[in-house]
Amino acid sequence: MAAEELDPLIHAPARLRIVATLAALPQDDTLSFTRLQEMIGLTPGNLITHLRKLQDAGYIGTDKTGNGQSARTTVALTRRGRTALERYTTRLRELLGEL
Repeated sequence: MAAEELDPLIHAPARLRIVATLAALPQDDTLSFTRLQEMIGLTPGNLITHLRKLQDAGYIGTDKTGNGQSARTTVALTRRGRTALERYTTRLRELLGEL
């Protein structure tokens, strides 16, 4: 990716909301899948799809505990994800400053 481009992985509106929501948490803090879904307003299937793309890039980490009714999945922004968001917002500010 060229330095002047916005990260297309973060630029998708749903993924930007996910990353921004997780970035608002303290470092290494997590949100449950259910709580993130409520905050973002996506269906479970859509959220899973976006989380997978972010996880494949190393931007988020997930942890699943338990199984069946007691299963709980938590989501956290990684250092790499936080750095990617910082670069994205810096570049976006630069682009907007050029207007």
